[in-house]
Amino acid sequence: MKISRRIILLSGGIILLIVIAGFYKLSQKNNTAVEPFIPTLSKNGEPSPKQIADIPKTTIVAQGLEVPWAIAFLSDARILVTERPGRVRIVNVTGDVDPNPAVTINVDSRTDGEGGLLGIVLHPDFSNNHFVYLYYTYQSSGNKTLNRVVRMKCENNKLSGEEVLIDKIPGAIYHNGGRIKFGPDGFLYITTGDSRDSSLAQDKNSLAGKILRSTDEGKPAPGNPFGNLIYSYGHRNPQGIAWDANGKLWETEHGRSNPTGFDEVNLIEGGKNYGWEIIQGDETRSGMETPKINSGANGTWAPSGVAIVGNSLFFSGLKGETLYEAKINGGNISDLKKHFEKEFGRIREVILGPDGMLYVTTSNRDGRGSPKDRDDKIIRVNPTKL
Repeated sequence: MKISRRIILLSGGIILLIVIAGFYKLSQKNNTAVEPFIPTLSKNGEPSPKQIADIPKTTIVAQGLEVPWAIAFLSDARILVTERPGRVRIVNVTGDVDPNPAVTINVDSRTDGEGGLLGIVLHPDFSNNHFVYLYYTYQSSGNKTLNRVVRMKCENNKLSGEEVLIDKIPGAIYHNGGRIKFGPDGFLYITTGDSRDSSLAQDKNSLAGKILRSTDEGKPAPGNPFGNLIYSYGHRNPQGIAWDANGKLWETEHGRSNPTGFDEVNLIEGGKNYGWEIIQGDETRSGMETPKINSGANGTWAPSGVAIVGNSLFFSGLKGETLYEAKINGGNISDLKKHFEKEFGRIREVILGPDGMLYVTTSNRDGRGSPKDRDDKIIRVNPTKL
């Protein structure tokens, strides 16, 4: 009996050591806690004050990604993330990236450009229909660069059954837009770039340089101002959209190049013209909208993702290498602040997670940054500690 008891105790100790070693290895790999990065939510779907207080200011959620562009959260706290070269990856709750992509798409993602696999969003009724929407750049016959919105089903860690919903959105090596999100009205909003042809932004017969609004089947949403897919126009290269608590739509947009400047944050209303390339910065003209804030003639943010927490509007800076925070005051923007300036490098995505935390992606491997160790990353940010 004594020998058997000793064997049992010894075996138990060995198992405990193996478990501890495994958790230590995971902790070292991710530079974060071993607990799931999204805490168990309360019955009302929100984290408790103690849970929020216990979440660090920043946590590296995942590493070793290749130019992540957008992320979406599954109900079990896993993350779907698009990589611009054409892969959708799955990140589990302890930060491991599944080595097998959920899907690989043949995209146009020239290393010196801005196209490829870009936006991703889940259908509002994803738990029942398992629909995932993607926006990507591709080359048609004759090597013409175009963009499209597709729908796929997510089952058994795979995306399949691609349906093309909106096709032949003008594209180019630069200025492809690419953000897609479902709005509070249940319609799908899509940002498109001017495809390096600024005249198309003012052309209401072209899908370029616009914010589009469609049904979940890719049809023009009822009530669209021009009877087609177009919701607003006069955009150069919009890459971020988010709604505030009052249902107002805010957008981030890249301004001019050579010289760079006049990046924008706009308040979007259906049917309105946001001026590119006729007006820039603080300029005004009848029938056109001036941005609520811009980076100035000599400054650039290169903004992309945007998320709203309370009355704070957070948006990313690629060239600015910063997470920016501004205050929403009714229909205006004020008190621009900078967070993590130059700390993480180029920041692309900013999205609000189901735990009330911000999730940002770096874009240091896109040919324009200086990759750091184990880039690119997904980083969780606790907005209460900023």
